[in-house]
Amino acid sequence: MRGSMTFEAAETLALKGLVYLAGSPDDMERFMALSGIGLDEIRAQAGEPEFLASVTDFLLANEALLIGFCEAETLDARAVHQARHLLGGA
Repeated sequence: MRGSMTFEAAETLALKGLVYLAGSPDDMERFMALSGIGLDEIRAQAGEPEFLASVTDFLLANEALLIGFCEAETLDARAVHQARHLLGGA
């Protein structure tokens, strides 16, 4: 994703990040443990910007995970940073 990212594109990127995490049980378990959230809450909050920002935070906090996600989605890591900014205003 080059240039200006829309809020909707940021949401989509974060949702893809969540799907990526779900494909790795260890990473998903660590995400749930660190965020204090269970599967039911994930389902309920998956569309919430704050939750999606937490997904991007988790990806950004682990370089190997970030690189793997970006390679899988053919993204530049800057896109994840941009999505984080749009989702959380940080």
